Formats: sequence, structure tokens, C-alpha cells
Amino acid sequence: MKLPLIKGCFSKAEAIDLLSQMTLVKIRFYENKIDKDLSEEDIKMRENHIKQIQQDYSKARQAILSGKKNCVLDAEINII
Repeated sequence: MKLPLIKGCFSKAEAIDLLSQMTLVKIRFYENKIDKDLSEEDIKMRENHIKQIQQDYSKARQAILSGKKNCVLDAEINII
């Protein structure tokens, strides 16, 4: 099953805003999973997920800024 999330042409500002908000949701998800009862290894793993999400967002933001006036975004979730 496929769940469409984003599909369309957006201005650079809109695309960055949309990706920024989605990134924040994803980061909050991992932050909420960090619990003081977790092992140090599990906490580090979730912190690394957050760092990777931030790095991916930064790369995507740079790609949008270096592109044309508008940006086409197409994202979906594939449920297997």
C-alpha cells in the first residue's frame, strides 16, 4: 500500500517550510522515544537518528535553494 504525503510544485520558501515542519515532526518522534530508563546505547542510537535527520534536512534545503524558482516535491510512504 502507498500513502501519498506530498505531491506538487512549490516555491522555494514553501518547499523549505514544508520539509522543515516534517523534519521537526520526525525529530520529535525520536525525542519522545528517548526515556531515562533506556540504555545508553539506545539513547545514543536515537540521538544519531536525530543527527542524521538534521543532516538530511540541511542537504535537502541546500538543494532547494540552489535550484530553480519552484521545486517539485513528491513523497509517499510505502507500507510493506
